[in-house]
Amino acid sequence: MSQEITPYLDETHIGKIARRLPQAIQERGKEIRTFMPKYGNINERRHQLHEVFVLSGMNIVINNADHPLIIKVASIPTARMQVYFIDNDDYFHRKSVLTDKATGKYFDDNDERTVFFNRGVIETVKKLGWAPDVIHCHGWFTGLIPLYIKKSLQRIHYLLKLKSSSLFMKKNLQRL
Repeated sequence: MSQEITPYLDETHIGKIARRLPQAIQERGKEIRTFMPKYGNINERRHQLHEVFVLSGMNIVINNADHPLIIKVASIPTARMQVYFIDNDDYFHRKSVLTDKATGKYFDDNDERTVFFNRGVIETVKKLGWAPDVIHCHGWFTGLIPLYIKKSLQRIHYLLKLKSSSLFMKKNLQRL
């Protein structure tokens, strides 16, 4: 999972890594699932995003308020790789990723957006009935996943095979 993946946003180092690493793993015969937030500046028509109704439709409660979880999916044809997008109008409708373009300041609700995204990924993985061997986290926006996995292992029986195998990218990979 990543806070950004190329080609859906302007190309950054983390976006390139989050695009190429899953493809390399998939090409070695492993099953992958890739997740990122569906920010408002991602062109749904150009990238052919469509909602997965069977996965959407639940609410995530943050600060005693219900926020609908919408799951969208698109493919990167050159990689034969699907990307799942975690969406919600309250948190991801803005035409900017993490900062206000006018002021350059981080959004005041980035903490809630992070919680929503991380919990949205966990709920989607549960709905998929998929038990990953490793969860690779790219960027601070994904930073709660290791904690959520550790805390939920006792409650989520099909994630038990994970045994808290999560990898958080703190430094950039130089060659990818």
